[in-house]
Amino acid sequence: MPVSMTGYGRFETTEDAWSHVWEVRSVNGRFLDVKWRLPHNLRSLENGWEKVVRTFASRGRVDISLNLEMLSAEALGVSFNEPLANAMFREMEKQAERFGETYTPDFNKVLSMSSLWRDNNSEPDPGLADSLTAGLRGALKNWRESRRVEGEAMAEDLLTRVDVLRGLSESIAERIPQVLETRRANLKDRIREIMDSLDAEYNEDRMLQEIAILTDKLDVSEELTRLSTHLDRLHEALSSKGEAGKKLDFLLQETFREINTCGNKAQDTDVSGMVVDFKAELEKCREQVQNIE
Repeated sequence: MPVSMTGYGRFETTEDAWSHVWEVRSVNGRFLDVKWRLPHNLRSLENGWEKVVRTFASRGRVDISLNLEMLSAEALGVSFNEPLANAMFREMEKQAERFGETYTPDFNKVLSMSSLWRDNNSEPDPGLADSLTAGLRGALKNWRESRRVEGEAMAEDLLTRVDVLRGLSESIAERIPQVLETRRANLKDRIREIMDSLDAEYNEDRMLQEIAILTDKLDVSEELTRLSTHLDRLHEALSSKGEAGKKLDFLLQETFREINTCGNKAQDTDVSGMVVDFKAELEKCREQVQNIE
């Protein structure tokens, strides 16, 4: 069954040194467009994670966010430069002693001094990176499942609508022979009236030629045959596995073209009414297909 491009996924991981929550949200889109919301120090992992996302989807606008909380100072890779701080304190004590004062360090100010803090790792901790990647996969699997469930519901709805379209197509096919017969009879009567009014000789061969021309103009049997084929292919695409959105969109365009031709050629109020109903149902299908991957 096709899957929806709209979905939501979430996955939470808690370990001794960290906890993180991945969230994935998506809406329909012509191409795959991934937007990330990550801590700045994890940007180096984005390209690798992008490849992971592409194994789960091929179309849609996807927003992925990460909420990371570090529970261990060691895992942060940040350390206090104690030798430098002690040297600074000793120097300040000497200066205070010169003026007969006692120096007491202001630890709040010390905490705010970036020169006393060292970032030991330019890259994320390997264990953290593996944990985050596993969490991302978990969120993507949850997201894919939500899209699958919604996709199945959409496919079932579309299959029902395709059956409605098929019923309308069959009704049009039943009506067309009546339209042709009525038009033939009207044409014969009209030609006879004109011939009588002109006191001209009636020509049966000419009459048959005119009827043949009219029949060819009004006959939509080829369009109805192609229409039936398109509806069969729509049903197949909705029942198959894998990506179907682009194929469904193309088939709907072709279906619209055929039914539009039927309405233009038939020139009958009953057929026109059924064509309008057909197009209205087809538009509902098109709106649904815009959300299918």
